[in-house]
Amino acid sequence: MRVDPVRRGARALRRTPSEREWWEMSWFTEARFGLFLHWGLYSLAARHEWVKSYERLDDEHYDRYFRHFDPDLYDPEAWAEEAANAGMRYVVVTTKHHEGFCLWDSALTDYKATRTPYGRDLLAPLVEAFRRRGMRIGFYHSLLDWHHPEFPVDLYHPQRDDEETRAAPRDVRKYADYLHGQVRELLTGYGPVDLMWFDFSYPGRGLGAKGRDEWRSRELFDLVKELQPGIMINNRLDLGSGDFTTPEQVMPQGGTTGGVPWESCQTLNGSWGHDRDNLDWKPADLLIRMLVDNVSKGGNMLLNVGPDGRGRFGPRAVGRLREIGDWMSLHSRSIHGAGAAPGLTPPPDCRYTLRGDRLYLHLFAWPLKHVHLDGLAGRVEYAQFLHDASEVQPLRVDPAQPGHLYLRGLPEDTLTLQLPVTRPDVAVPVIELFLRDA
Repeated sequence: MRVDPVRRGARALRRTPSEREWWEMSWFTEARFGLFLHWGLYSLAARHEWVKSYERLDDEHYDRYFRHFDPDLYDPEAWAEEAANAGMRYVVVTTKHHEGFCLWDSALTDYKATRTPYGRDLLAPLVEAFRRRGMRIGFYHSLLDWHHPEFPVDLYHPQRDDEETRAAPRDVRKYADYLHGQVRELLTGYGPVDLMWFDFSYPGRGLGAKGRDEWRSRELFDLVKELQPGIMINNRLDLGSGDFTTPEQVMPQGGTTGGVPWESCQTLNGSWGHDRDNLDWKPADLLIRMLVDNVSKGGNMLLNVGPDGRGRFGPRAVGRLREIGDWMSLHSRSIHGAGAAPGLTPPPDCRYTLRGDRLYLHLFAWPLKHVHLDGLAGRVEYAQFLHDASEVQPLRVDPAQPGHLYLRGLPEDTLTLQLPVTRPDVAVPVIELFLRDA
């Protein structure tokens, strides 16, 4: 007997944890939408988070940002509120980016927020604010460190063109000790941490390229799991796929291989850190379609905001988050806890997501009067627009209709829905389809 893949997928979403792979019931695949935060000294330069490398800035030049870092308007409660209202369920924050600057009061370095004019730990209040709103906590931590004296110069290092700096002896083993020590601090000082987001390995790429051997990745992975047994670790330690994979600034054409959870990490304007003169901002409706597309393929989206040097989300970022929030306030159940719809092909310019016994049709383009759903005839008990719960009626085709009124050529298993001529006033209209019991 052939099992209907739609019903099989719906039943799979209702199984108990003992009946499924561990990741299928995890909070991660339930959340589907998270906030990425890139914040550091580069917010003062305001011209990309890689500014130190791109412009070959030495430590003396870059130190001006350390001496003037004073985010007096920093309000993590406001950040958390914007994220929660946008429908985000978790946050990943850059505890340390490649520049080496630490947001927390590390005992292993003076290159940290508590030694700037601001003078306080930036990480603790952020963790508390997001946790109060029920959001999961993730720590991004760079494997690179362009400030540490024992980090060997390589193809990405700001001083890669300086022969004297390149020739100076450096011991990557000492740097790895420092790296592991800081990870231990992070995972013992801030309560439960849900994600460890390392960035990044680049073996074989050229001058001084680094990977698992330099980071002592297996030892680091085991340390993280020992300190936080329930944590998820990403795929950038050069150890394989990790607990989840992280395609960056691309829209995957399908799910990742191996059945591993994944998130597409995306920017608002192409830059991760605050970039004042970058005006290539994605409109909110595009960001919503990107989110839907990821979920329809079984993935998450991690959307980045780069706060400015005074600790604010810029007005464009806030505007995008609020527009996304307006849509999510009406359509979140097509995203949270939803995933791919196995065995079904949506109409052109549409996406399906499946959550339990409800199938969601996201209409990226608005058709004239009808939408035709292959393979769903007799399988849908009721249909409605998700934004206002107004019924969407099926069309009963009468073969006796005159030829010029008759919809010809549709397969017998096609469900046709009648749509209003005027498109609903939402960024992406969604039809909620209640599936019949098997």
